[in-house]
Amino acid sequence: MTFAAIVVAAGTASRAGGNKQWRSLGGKPVLRWSVEALLAAGAEDVVVVVAAGAGSAAADALSGLEGWRTATGADSRAGSVRNGLEALGGPDDRPVLVHDAARPFLDRAVIERVLAGLDGADGALPALPVADSLRLGDGGFVSGAVERDGLWRAQTPQAFRYRRLVEACAAWTETTGPADEATAVERAGGRVRLVDGDARLMKLTYPEDFAMAETMIARRTRVGQGFDAHRWGPGSSVWLCGIEIPHDQTLIGHSDADAGLHALTDAILGAMGDGDIGDHFPPTDPQWKGASSDRFLTHAVERLAARGGRLVNVDVTLICERPKVKPHRQAMRERLADLLSLPLDAVSVKATTTEAMGFTGRGEGLAAQALATVELPG
Repeated sequence: MTFAAIVVAAGTASRAGGNKQWRSLGGKPVLRWSVEALLAAGAEDVVVVVAAGAGSAAADALSGLEGWRTATGADSRAGSVRNGLEALGGPDDRPVLVHDAARPFLDRAVIERVLAGLDGADGALPALPVADSLRLGDGGFVSGAVERDGLWRAQTPQAFRYRRLVEACAAWTETTGPADEATAVERAGGRVRLVDGDARLMKLTYPEDFAMAETMIARRTRVGQGFDAHRWGPGSSVWLCGIEIPHDQTLIGHSDADAGLHALTDAILGAMGDGDIGDHFPPTDPQWKGASSDRFLTHAVERLAARGGRLVNVDVTLICERPKVKPHRQAMRERLADLLSLPLDAVSVKATTTEAMGFTGRGEGLAAQALATVELPG
């Protein structure tokens, strides 16, 4: 069944800290989750209702998607839906889904259920039965109970035939708008069918809801590895894993030659399939001459976060005869934990020698290898 959709994204979202529709969730804007789901399910036309002046924000959030356009919202949800309907247009019998942008975890099964629910009804909405016992409150104390049998938690998207919804919205005369479109259709004499909702279709309302929503996103685990080596040269200290250690030599490199941070940066980039440190910070670029390598590591972490990923743990091994790493290992772990925003027990730094073999054994240079475990949205 072909259908059109209106996604309401014009609210200020003050309870969520403002502009929740543009906030990142799992590496993409909240709005994009719903529009992608509707288009993937076969929506032939999606109108996204946004606040005046927010067209460019919508364009950024939905970059690369086709089959959507914007309409300007109103001072109320009901007004925004009416504007969306006007922008959408007929035909009169076309199914139209109205969905809250703040409910990002929309899937095809729910869309198909509400569309099927229109058969023999004037509307259909997904809903969940109330599972918790309900209480009335007065002054902070329980003042009575509410029978929960027959009570349902309404969700979106709600489905209607285009003309039926337009007429129901026009017939609403109260000064305050309806709770939702199903309310308007019921008031106009229509019958709205309940279909099975989805517990994942939570509405992002408060700031803490975003943390909960992040835990609901399916993720895949990736592991990346990195390796780096630098030769010794004249100097009085060496940087390793973000810590400066007094030494009778230094490592030679275009930046500060922190082999531990370089290897770890490559490990994080590798886990994402995002190239290596040389791609992002070419050694031929003079702006990175003598640069602190924590900038490289922070850049990799920021790119991971931009994709909705998160770092799970890291493990760095330094390979050298000198300097002795153990006296500085705890400081290195603490520095890495701070740079990576990880708990200390998720950061490992170790050291080993090659028993006087190879270039590290001969004291010609120092090497580092690293592993990083990340989680990315599935």
